[in-house]
Amino acid sequence: MMYEVLFTETALTQLHKLDRSIQERIIAILERVRLSPERYLRKLKGRPEYRLRVGDYRLLILVDRDKQILYMVEVGHRKNIYK
Repeated sequence: MMYEVLFTETALTQLHKLDRSIQERIIAILERVRLSPERYLRKLKGRPEYRLRVGDYRLLILVDRDKQILYMVEVGHRKNIYK
């Protein structure tokens, strides 16, 4: 079963600020994650989000397994994303 991907306003703004090639890589990986999120996502300790690694960038994602929705909360470089 395929999950739906939804972006928060913050995540969408952050995604649009990235280079086009990085945006395309993120979208391509999200298509794979939709099919099997448990394979790609790692739970963050002490936080409700999961993380997805895409090169030097990280996506913070909330997962609603009942509704099968992935909520993109934040997108950013690995040195800044967890602050």
